[in-house]
Order: sequence, then C-alpha cells, then structure tokens
Amino acid sequence: MQPPGVRPLGDYALIIDARTPKEFDEDHIPGATNLPIVTQQEFAEVGTLHRTDPHAAYVIGAQYALRNVARHIGETIAPLPRRSRLLIYCFRGGKRSRAWADPLLNIGFQVDVLPGGWKAYRAWVREQLECLPERLSWHVLAGTTASGKTRLLQALREAGAQVLDLEALACHRGSLLGALPGRAQPVQKRFDSALLQQLLDFDPARPVWVEDESKKVGKLQLPAPLHVALQGAKAWQLEAPMAARVQACREDYAHFAADPLSMVALLQSLKPLVGGEALAQWQALAEAGEVDALFEALMRQHYDPCYRRWLRSERRMRSLPLPDLHPSTLVQVARRLMQPDAA
Repeated sequence: MQPPGVRPLGDYALIIDARTPKEFDEDHIPGATNLPIVTQQEFAEVGTLHRTDPHAAYVIGAQYALRNVARHIGETIAPLPRRSRLLIYCFRGGKRSRAWADPLLNIGFQVDVLPGGWKAYRAWVREQLECLPERLSWHVLAGTTASGKTRLLQALREAGAQVLDLEALACHRGSLLGALPGRAQPVQKRFDSALLQQLLDFDPARPVWVEDESKKVGKLQLPAPLHVALQGAKAWQLEAPMAARVQACREDYAHFAADPLSMVALLQSLKPLVGGEALAQWQALAEAGEVDALFEALMRQHYDPCYRRWLRSERRMRSLPLPDLHPSTLVQVARRLMQPDAA
C-alpha cells in the first residue's frame, strides 16, 4: 500500500524530499532522502523578501534552487543507473517539486511527482491509521511496572513473532520516569509515519504482539482506533517476583540508579496521589543510596496500587506468572505463547 497517485514506494530507486532540512526532520516518507531545493537559511531569506518584493524573491530563489540542484545531481543523482525511476515531493507538490523534476526528466530519468506533496501524504497517513488497526489481530502483554513486558516482547520478536514496540517508536517508556536519557521523542507526525510503516509491514493473518499502553506514550498520542483495538484484544497479565522487578528497574533505569535524587525530584508531582510521607521516605532512601529499596517502595506504594485500580475498570486478562526475568526463561515463555493452543 502506498500514497495515492504513485507506484509502490519500493519501485523507486530514490525518493527525493525537496523540502528544507527542518521540514524533513519533523516528518518524511520513510526511506526518503532530503535533497533540499533551498537550505533553511535560504528558505527564510526568500520568504522574508517575498513579503515586500515577490519578483526579487523568485529571482533569488531560482538562483539558489539551480545551484543546489546542480550540486545534488553531481553528489547523489549521477551514480544512479540510466532510466532509474525517481519520486519527488515537496510540501504541496508545487514549485520545489517541479524545480527537481524538470532537470531529471531532461537527463532521462523516469520521474513521478507525488500529487499534493507531503501534505497529501500526511492526510493519507491519518486515514490509514484510522482503518488499519482494526484489520489486525492483536495480542497484548499487560502488567505493572518492571514485570517484563518489553523484555518478553523482545523474546517474542526473536522467536519470529510479529511485534509492535510502541515505546521504541515513541522513544519513551510511557510513565513519569519514561524519558530516555539523551533521546528526545519524535514529533507526532514523525511518530505517526513510523507507526504506519510498521502496521503496513504486518501480515493480517498472523497476530501482532504489543505492550499495553495508555492513550499517550510520553507526549505522543496513540491513534484512537489503535487504542480501542488494544482494549478489546486478547491480553496476558505478566506477574514477576519483586526481586526480579527491582533488578529490571536497576537495568532499565540505570541513570536513576546512578542518581536516585534526580528520580525523586521528578516524583514530586505525585504528592497529591501518594502523600508527603511516602515522598519523604523516597527522599531519605535516595539520599542514603538505597536504590533497591527505593525502587521497591516506589512500586509497592505507587505503581502497583495504580495498576490495581486500573484493573478494576478494564477487561479480564489471562494470568502469566514468570518465575524470573532471565532471557532463557522469557525465550521459553515466548515460544509457548506462540503455540496455537496458547491463544
């Protein structure tokens, strides 16, 4: 499946995004290469001049475009085989796309321009995310914090299952402490494009395993049809020993294990939920460097009670006790879950 008006994206030797690097970084067609007609600075300069002198802006813009296209042809286009098929798009499929298409057609390449440009592509992404989730069969892994959901997903993938890792796509673990050190979340549009690409790759005849999520992962919103589909799907509730969960916290939140005071600082917003006494206890454990005791207290006093309250209003789930979270154990569990009688 591909955006309307073009061939399957895999048919193209190169997909050219003619927009600025900033526009490209926010979102682009997966697999596209950014060969901008104008740089970010040039785009701003032409736009500013256009307010007072449109003709002069077009003259300068044309000069920039010709220079940049010539450079891109020499650096990126020249090595492509003769008669290669190329796809070009800009914001609306207008001037910037034509500035690329004409010289490439003159060279002899087969060139398609995406009708409506990125704006039409974005509308297509939204439409697909409305209908695709209900066409897939979902198997959901649920459970409280550090119960092994993400690790079991990885084991399922290694065993050959279809897996959708929403937290990996969102660059966030989905809780107050879920931000990944040194990694910003993508903008919503970029997340949507990556999510759609994953959904399109799945075989509807096989189940897709996914971790249970709320409507948001960090700052990113899940498509409503996907959230609804997950709420109605078959679900397994993972249960792991506290010692294993604490160790998982140490590994998955190593930055907080190394600096527990920074973690407690983030937890101050929970005061209305847990009360000042619990926060004071967490602060004291952090100051004493009692990281294991801090993780356990946080799970027992906040995350586990929250999860139990959530369970009372949610669907029934099949219990899945885990003796530990060792990789070999999870591989065995994954293989068992993939058996036809497990579903």
